[in-house]
Amino acid sequence: MKRITILSCSLLALMLSLQSMKAGDDIMTREDGMIVINTTELGKDIEGYNGPTPLKVYIKKNKVERIEFLKSAESPKYYAKVKKTLVDQWTGLKVKDALTQKVDAVTGATFSSDAVIQNVQRALDYYQSHK
Repeated sequence: MKRITILSCSLLALMLSLQSMKAGDDIMTREDGMIVINTTELGKDIEGYNGPTPLKVYIKKNKVERIEFLKSAESPKYYAKVKKTLVDQWTGLKVKDALTQKVDAVTGATFSSDAVIQNVQRALDYYQSHK
């Protein structure tokens, strides 16, 4: 009986360890038939003017469907300019084309723009290497 208890506990510990190490468990998910790359953790080292600028990049049939800007500490006025200008720069492109898309930063919001561009690049790179 003691041996079964020890074996059961060891098996449970192993399962919990493997589950917690699951690759991409919060980074790449599925939602409404699309693959969604969340850069909250993936791009946590990418900073705009006031900190990280996390995004969700939605991909369907190997094309960028849309980009969703998640909550950040960026100035609402400047971040609105970034959203308006950059949100559609990759939409509709095949992932391989989106990866090579040249996107200019928004004047007056360069740090925020650069962070968004880097987050999109990182998300697309992650998708390419984990699909």
